Amino acid sequence: MSDEAVAGVRRLSNAYQNWYRFSRNPTAMIGLTIVIVCILAAILAPLITPYPEHVGAVVNFRARHLPPSAEYWFGTDNVGRDIFTRVVFGLRVSLLLAVVVLGTAIPFGTVLGLLAGYYGGWVEIVIMRVTDIALAIPPLVMALAVAAVLSPDLINSMMAIAALWWTWHTRLIYSITRQIRTQEFVEAAETLGAGRFHILFREILPNCVSALAVKTSLDCGFVILVGASLSFLGLGIQPPTPDLGTLVASGASFLPDYWWESVLPGCAILFLALGFNLLGDGLRDLFDVEDVR
Repeated sequence: MSDEAVAGVRRLSNAYQNWYRFSRNPTAMIGLTIVIVCILAAILAPLITPYPEHVGAVVNFRARHLPPSAEYWFGTDNVGRDIFTRVVFGLRVSLLLAVVVLGTAIPFGTVLGLLAGYYGGWVEIVIMRVTDIALAIPPLVMALAVAAVLSPDLINSMMAIAALWWTWHTRLIYSITRQIRTQEFVEAAETLGAGRFHILFREILPNCVSALAVKTSLDCGFVILVGASLSFLGLGIQPPTPDLGTLVASGASFLPDYWWESVLPGCAILFLALGFNLLGDGLRDLFDVEDVR
């Protein structure tokens, strides 16, 4: 058997062992199930929702403010639209927001952390001092400022949240890189004449993947909460596009009489954020990663 085949068998064996350990963690499996259910619901929203036409500017005053029932599982809002349908479609917006924000922030922050941790010197000083300044600004406050300056929509909400989110990943990868840059396998690669790019992305970065996976899963829940906060304050997604934060804000005007219009979308936010946090805790236990919150 060739060396490549042996390496492939080892990778499969390690993957199976990791899955076995992960599947024996009830908290992790609950989180994974919640995340999968929410993702499938968002993808299949037009097929599983009873009133997909209620996503747009639909008005049905005969059915306004109806409580939860067999016909309307989450009740209806002040113009007669099915809240369950709008919540399921709102999951799309929340998940898309998390994917785009973290898909932008993680690569940027990871590269900066690798450079600062490996090169040291003035590179480390410049990158980490800028990171420290950015970390001093609360992400929600920065997001509110950016969203208030720009017109409120999905793209600008993503930009507002991603503006400072890279800092946490820079700090995390910098810390890991500093710990392993003097280890023997890195020194061996340098002795053999490996280039800087190879050392950074083939030797050091794979050792950061487990911490990145944990941090990313935990961050998904926080990004969703920040995005919902922006929408709740009117600086995120604008009606009639369904967004969980917007649904909570519009229903809050009718509390406590029509509680379902605000409480049930809020429970959806809680459900989604809880799933990612439980998944992150499970991954942290699996990889034995220190607290990266």
